[in-house]
Amino acid sequence: MSCPKCVEGYELPGEPKGSIQAEFQGAYFTAFQSQDASSSGSNTSKRAVVLLTDGFGLPLKNCKVIADKLSTSLECDVWIPDYFQGRPLIPLNAMSGPDKASQKMSILDWIKFIFINGIPSIPAFISSRPSVVDARLASFFALLKEKKPHYEKIGAVGYCYGGSAVIRLASTSSIHSVVVCHPGQFSMKEVRQMKVPSSWACPEEAIFAARKDKPEFVEYEFKDYPGTQHGFAARPNLAYPEIVEAHEKALEQTISWFKKTLVVG
Repeated sequence: MSCPKCVEGYELPGEPKGSIQAEFQGAYFTAFQSQDASSSGSNTSKRAVVLLTDGFGLPLKNCKVIADKLSTSLECDVWIPDYFQGRPLIPLNAMSGPDKASQKMSILDWIKFIFINGIPSIPAFISSRPSVVDARLASFFALLKEKKPHYEKIGAVGYCYGGSAVIRLASTSSIHSVVVCHPGQFSMKEVRQMKVPSSWACPEEAIFAARKDKPEFVEYEFKDYPGTQHGFAARPNLAYPEIVEAHEKALEQTISWFKKTLVVG
């Protein structure tokens, strides 16, 4: 967790329509069924999106609600791997909401964050440190490749902790495009190693602009959402229309980017 905003948020309306898949390491799966699918219900989706959650993991239904919306809008399968293996970084009952949409973080906020959420979460962070998470994701993508060989293109979208993981994932051969939403901690070295098109729902543009005329250049876009804070794309404050609007626009950004970069024959 990079700041106190990591534990703030609200539940999105709606109920998940997908299911947990035990054979895929407990991942959540929401399927797209094309109109020409056979009566047996076989899936013909040629592309898929993998959603990497924030620190609340699968227990917070927001990620599932978003996955369902992505599946419908993109007409493809969407997966949410349980890359915390049943032990999210933040317990669902620890989620809190700020009094105001523009609430600033005071020294007292940081102290509370460290002692109430930071220190108790250390064991979970150790068990799901980046190197461990990356190995789990490699295993998941290998399983996906084995069990779902019909996927021609795979995209990944990550929020907060998942946003950091997506940045690292973008340097591998597992995916073809990424969307990064208000990521947690990451290094400029990791950004330089990204080799697939990326769309960012946060301002971190300079390093990509420097690569524009170089051989290693990859397509990218950045969209800034003024008046928002860390977590808005995954856990928006529903009491403020402008925050909800920013959340919806970030989701539209994700959908538009994958429609553009996950084109299959």
